[in-house]
Amino acid sequence: MKVIVIGGGIMGCASALRLRDRGAEVTLLERAVVGAEASSAAAGILGGQVEAHDEDDLATFTRARDGYGPFVRDLETRTGIHVGHRVCGVVKLVADEAHAREICALHVSRGLRAEVLRGDRVREVEPEIAGDRATALFFPDDAQVEPERLLRALGAACALAGVRVRTGSQVTGIDSAGGRAVGVTIGDELLRADAVILAAGSWASLVPGVPKDLPRVSPARGQIVSLEERPVRTRRIVFHDAGYVVPRGDGRVLCGSTLEHVGYEKAVTAKGIVDILGAACAAIPSLGGASLGAAWSSFRPFLRGKGPLVGPSPLPGLFLATGHYRNGILLANDTAEKVAASVMG
Repeated sequence: MKVIVIGGGIMGCASALRLRDRGAEVTLLERAVVGAEASSAAAGILGGQVEAHDEDDLATFTRARDGYGPFVRDLETRTGIHVGHRVCGVVKLVADEAHAREICALHVSRGLRAEVLRGDRVREVEPEIAGDRATALFFPDDAQVEPERLLRALGAACALAGVRVRTGSQVTGIDSAGGRAVGVTIGDELLRADAVILAAGSWASLVPGVPKDLPRVSPARGQIVSLEERPVRTRRIVFHDAGYVVPRGDGRVLCGSTLEHVGYEKAVTAKGIVDILGAACAAIPSLGGASLGAAWSSFRPFLRGKGPLVGPSPLPGLFLATGHYRNGILLANDTAEKVAASVMG
C-alpha cells in the first residue's frame, strides 16, 4: 500500500512510522522541515489526569500517557536519542476544595493515583509553591517529555525505517477521482497513493481539496517563556490559575502559556511575557530570581466543539490526524496507532 502523509509534525511522523512498521510504502511531505511548528515548540506535558475534563477524556488521556513508556523506549532503541521522558507528577493549584475532592474521588474510583493536598502538605509535595496556596490536586503519575528531542528521534526513526521524507514540499491539492482521494499535487507534480493522511496541524483546513463539511481547524497561539534556575529548585509540574510551570530537572523551567485567537500571527508579545511570568512567579515566588532564557510562540490546532479529528474522513481514501489542540504530544502515539489501523484496516 502506498501512503502519503501531509505534515511533518508529531502526528505525521508518528503515523508514518506506524504505517511503515506495518509494511506500507510511506512518503512524508513537509512544507518546511520536520518538527518546525507546534510539535517541537510545545511544553511536552503528558497530563493524562490533569488535562482530563470528563470521564471519556480520563480514559483516553491516561491510556495515552501510560503507553508513552513503551513508545519512548522503542524510539530510543531505534535511534539512540534520549527524549527526556520522566514521570515527575503534576500539582494543580485549586480554590474549590469540595470540587477538588470530587475530581480526586473520580480518579481513585478508576484505579488512578490522585490526592487532595491541604496546607503544609502542598509544600511537602512541591516546596517552592507560594505559602498562600492552601489547596491543590496531586497526580503523581503524570509525566513530561522534551518535544524537540522527541521530534528529532521520530524523524530519525522514520528515515531509518525507510519512510521517504520530502521537506520543502508545499501540498497544493488533494487529488480525487471516482469519489475518493488518490494522491496529492505539489505544484505541477502529481503523487499517487492508495491513502492520504492529513496531519497538517493548524494548517489542515487550508489544504486545497479538504472536504468542506469537515470541522474547521484554526490556529490558537500560545506563548512560552523559558527560565534558568541555578541551583535547581522546582521539581514538579505546577498548574496554576493562568497556565503552568514545567521544570526540566536540569535548571530549565518552561512557563506558559497564553491562548490567543489571532490568526496565523506568530509573535512573542510584551503582554504575553508579563502575563506568563507574573502568574508563574505568583504561584512559585522563587522563579522571580531565575534568569531569563528564551521565549517563543506556536499554534495549537483548535477545533470548536469536541475534537480531535482522527481516522477516516468523509472523502474515502483521506484519513485525519489533526485538531488535538493542547494535547498533541500526549495523544501522538495513540493517534498514530488508530490512524495506522484505519488505513491498513
